[in-house]
Amino acid sequence: MTKVVGTFELSLNRRSRDQTLANWLYSELRTAILEGRLKAGVRLPASRDFAHRYHLARGTVVSAFERLQDEGYLTSHVGIGTWVSARVSTRESRRPESSGPPGYVRSVVSEYIVPKPLRDWVRLADCRPFRMSEPALTEFPAEVWGRIASRRARALRSWLAEKDDGAGYLPLRQAIAHYLGSSRGVRCEAQQVVIVSGVQQALDVLSRFLIRPGDPVWMEDPGYFGASIAFERAGARLIPVPVDADGLSVYAGIKACSSAKGVYLTPAHQFPLGVTLSLERRMEVLSWAARTGAFIIEDDYDSEYCFQGEPAPALQGLDRGSNVIFVGTFTKLLFPALRIGYLVLPSALLDAFVSFRRGLELRTFGFDQAVLCDFITEGHFGRHLRRMRELYARRSQALSDAGRRHLTGLLEISNTRAGLYTAALLQNGMPSRLAETRAALQGIETAALDRFTLKRPDPRGLLLGFAAFDEKAILRGVVQLAGALSRPARGGA
Repeated sequence: MTKVVGTFELSLNRRSRDQTLANWLYSELRTAILEGRLKAGVRLPASRDFAHRYHLARGTVVSAFERLQDEGYLTSHVGIGTWVSARVSTRESRRPESSGPPGYVRSVVSEYIVPKPLRDWVRLADCRPFRMSEPALTEFPAEVWGRIASRRARALRSWLAEKDDGAGYLPLRQAIAHYLGSSRGVRCEAQQVVIVSGVQQALDVLSRFLIRPGDPVWMEDPGYFGASIAFERAGARLIPVPVDADGLSVYAGIKACSSAKGVYLTPAHQFPLGVTLSLERRMEVLSWAARTGAFIIEDDYDSEYCFQGEPAPALQGLDRGSNVIFVGTFTKLLFPALRIGYLVLPSALLDAFVSFRRGLELRTFGFDQAVLCDFITEGHFGRHLRRMRELYARRSQALSDAGRRHLTGLLEISNTRAGLYTAALLQNGMPSRLAETRAALQGIETAALDRFTLKRPDPRGLLLGFAAFDEKAILRGVVQLAGALSRPARGGA
């Protein structure tokens, strides 16, 4: 059995007045073993170290250890150490089953409702075509990142000494402000940038900060369900606003609820349909927000990966009334385990937001932020983006070519101009969920478009991610997907 060194502090109860120290220590160790707090294979500290740690005489510890060893609870070998015997059966294994979880657990579980978009979504164990949330991880310059991380780890004071003002690592915020200004047309200073752990945390905190129960909020329909879930949990009344070839219909939103508290938008690359909000619509939504005092949350989740021309400038750059809150993330640009995103807030909102956020987490910057700062300022980020744009453009084209060869009459893949995924419309009359299920049975991971709708009927389509897969994997996946969708729609999955 593998021996595990017990370096932890063991919780010991107070000794009663009628117990000797040796009997007390023996009883506490025996109970910890029987209850499973000291598990089989755990090695105890040497008697001298144990005595020092618990302020006991070494003879007391030796006496207790020897008694437990005689009774079979401990095993000891000279030069190796003392550990809990593998032959000990704990009370946990003999404990009778309880009558069930406590009342609060039953109440919470019975009342919890899984959000509609997440119900019965098959997530395969490994990354298969066409998972839409994965970038090309094998292409990330891990060695460069590792060198920067190693350098920062050797110079902890270079970032630990930075004052935490509640908004994140200031040098990183300065780097982000410079990048957004030059590449995305965002008008901001570093003081307006707040670091968060990603888009979802940004939406969760913003929804609780901006929204009061019953407030109406426009949502793109179809749209990102992470936003709708966050807003609903804050008590918002969602107002579904249809999306067409020019993006969100501002006219339809005003007609449905002209007094909405705010709107959530993905203007550069609408999620999930992939259209770009037209300039006319941009001016309309800014005019409406300025007139009514509404907020606009602009989610710029993946617009950097634009394959045709330059990315559409940020809506925030056109805003003159401080209505737009800009949200972005590095998760899709670099790697998912890097939980760093950001907000760009109007200056007048900053102090109140930072104060609110302090109630959720006291420490707002850490090691990864320092590493990312160097990765950006040393030019690695820009080079990586340029290389990935070219790679993703090739993979997007490979998906389109394979679709024309194998999916004609089954699935029409849209002309993707940006991002890590594409929307594809079913041409065989099959509902979105059935197509998603059929694909999963063939080992293909997709996302049904109706998972992202609020009021709109099923668009009958799938989202297909291409970024994480090379051309051969994409072709194999398309062939498998064609087989899954070729059966008639009637008769179930």
